[in-house]
Amino acid sequence: QYNRVQFTPDLLPADILGSSVYNPSSGDFTFHKGPVFSNVLLADEINRASPRTQSALLEAMSEHQATIEGNCYLLPSPFFVIATQNPLEFHGTYPLPEAQLDRFMIRLNIGYPDAQAAREILFSQALEHPLETLEPVLTGDDIQALQQAVRAVHVEESIAGYLIALVEHTRQDQRLKLGVSPRGALLLFLAAQASAAQDGRDFVLPDDVQRMAPSVLTHRVLLTSKAKYSGVQQADIIADSLSAVAVPT
Repeated sequence: QYNRVQFTPDLLPADILGSSVYNPSSGDFTFHKGPVFSNVLLADEINRASPRTQSALLEAMSEHQATIEGNCYLLPSPFFVIATQNPLEFHGTYPLPEAQLDRFMIRLNIGYPDAQAAREILFSQALEHPLETLEPVLTGDDIQALQQAVRAVHVEESIAGYLIALVEHTRQDQRLKLGVSPRGALLLFLAAQASAAQDGRDFVLPDDVQRMAPSVLTHRVLLTSKAKYSGVQQADIIADSLSAVAVPT
């Protein structure tokens, strides 16, 4: 099941989680589940909503459950959130809190399509929208089986030590107010396992850690004001860490 929420400045946490609605005929309150009760939740333009509303997703993304009006509800399995955000320079946007950013496993910068991709976009929608003919290729059970297979990929102690050294290096960087969190290290560990599985291997290489580190770690580090105004980018910090930490052989 898939749900999409358009995030706006007037969106409330109850619009995402759900709320109890009074039934005049029976005199009872009936709980109506919000769009978070799905397998895939698309939070479109997530940084247009206030931090208070964004925080409605924290428990759901971390623990796959939602506490509403004192009651705890388990979310469907599998469950994950995909979000889009506008550049912070746009009007009507709020910066995502660090706790919110830390719960996203990967951040990708899409950018503009090149000329060939733009041409394909134009002609693919000439007669109908591609979503109208989109067919599923996996079931929920298939995804859960893949998740279990990824977790079974072997990680040597030396690779885990390399990963931890990368994370520790960001915490000691003087250009950062905030280094990579323990959750960031755990998600990089899982992402490296997924990278190995995607290549058909049942063991992780340093290459897997290096491949996934920029996408998994970049959005978790917070620059100091001095570094920010001197032109340093978050991606530069991760690249420097990858260059500085010795690779196990």
